[in-house]
Amino acid sequence: MTAAKSGVYIGATAAELRDKGGADKAAGVVSQKALFHRRGKIMLDADTLVLSAWSDSGDLILRRNEIYAINRKFTELYGRFMGGLFDTGKPLILDTAPAGAIYLLIDRKEMMETTRNREWFAAIVQWRG
Repeated sequence: MTAAKSGVYIGATAAELRDKGGADKAAGVVSQKALFHRRGKIMLDADTLVLSAWSDSGDLILRRNEIYAINRKFTELYGRFMGGLFDTGKPLILDTAPAGAIYLLIDRKEMMETTRNREWFAAIVQWRG
């Protein structure tokens, strides 16, 4: 069993990133918060992965069977130019039943362009079994 973990996330759905215009993408080079409007705490326990304050209706609560795939890579929606040149800037991408594909940056350090996504990727993979 995975030990409980928590952190702070900024996130967006793939559809939200796809809809961003040039001005938002340019602003995103300076601050990822221009692209990722969802933010809150992320918590992983024995039964659920919770993204607090995901929407106006509250938290996004995910169970193992509601996460179809997990990746940590640059894509056409969030590439190396946006996320930085280093491996630590790769977004954590969850393909979920309730929300579709979501992109997360966990415990992101704005000036250093680092995240804890690699650590969270490993924890969620282990949690899913």
